[in-house]
Amino acid sequence: MALSSMVTQYWPPPPTFTEKDVPSQQGRVFIVTGGNQGVGYELIKMLYSTGAVIYMASRSEERAEKAIKDIVSADPAGSSRLRFLHLDLNDLNAVRTAAKTFSDQESRLDIIWNNAGVGAVKVGTKTKQGIEAHMGINVIAPVLFTQLLLPKLQAAAATSPKNSVRIIWTSSCMMEQRSPKGGYNLKDIENGGTNSTYINYATSKSANWMVADEAGKRYGKDGIISVVQNPGNLNTQIYNTQSKLMMFFVRRLLYPPKLGGYTELYAGFSPEITEKQQGGLIIPWGRVQARNPREDIYEALEEGKGKELWDWIEAQIKAHA
Repeated sequence: MALSSMVTQYWPPPPTFTEKDVPSQQGRVFIVTGGNQGVGYELIKMLYSTGAVIYMASRSEERAEKAIKDIVSADPAGSSRLRFLHLDLNDLNAVRTAAKTFSDQESRLDIIWNNAGVGAVKVGTKTKQGIEAHMGINVIAPVLFTQLLLPKLQAAAATSPKNSVRIIWTSSCMMEQRSPKGGYNLKDIENGGTNSTYINYATSKSANWMVADEAGKRYGKDGIISVVQNPGNLNTQIYNTQSKLMMFFVRRLLYPPKLGGYTELYAGFSPEITEKQQGGLIIPWGRVQARNPREDIYEALEEGKGKELWDWIEAQIKAHA
């Protein structure tokens, strides 16, 4: 990770795009995965006042309903616009069910924030389908969910202002620090990951960048923007698996989740993001990164490794249909 990139992401300037810069979103429909806590929760709090219909896609209905109750308490009149959608990224069949549930209720989808994920879980942890947890939950499940919702995104794009329909993926600065050369090693991910939880996590985060780029190439013709964002170093539950000793030092570098919400808000609404930023990286607290220091990943994308990864993901989805 280049020093300049680390400094600007670990110690970002104040956000310049906030909820005050988002106009009315009445008539639009959003999904935020993992929206019952952390960054997703803060993002939904900001989205709620825009008038949009928002789906809080979460694994726990109990926690989601509590979060929804807390959010709508300030304006109960709009409570019907904030809805729970059961989504368990640990199970591809549950992902399929969630997509169908949404599709049966809505005719369009304007923005999906693929915000939910896991971080640095124990080596050997698998999803319900037996896929290495970081790749399964952070990459494969969000790709499947987004693919199944593509007709709704296309429907929204057909009648929406240019560049306003977007897919937001989630990466991390760990992608720069620990992911292998070229973003991923196909042999490693086929074998269920490495013996390092940090490399497995970082690989999934570089994969998020690469699928964002590939989705932009595939869906850009439909008027859909695809970008990836690093919400920032935030004090959220993603660190729950880490030791108390490690967190004693790490917490000194962490920020309130709302700041990460600003990164995601910018990714979803900033007019600075156009078709020229397809597959682009959004960094804290809402800036387009002109060039990431991982030149090897840019080279890998140019050599077709994004398509290779996408094809591998689709093979896993097909194998567990």
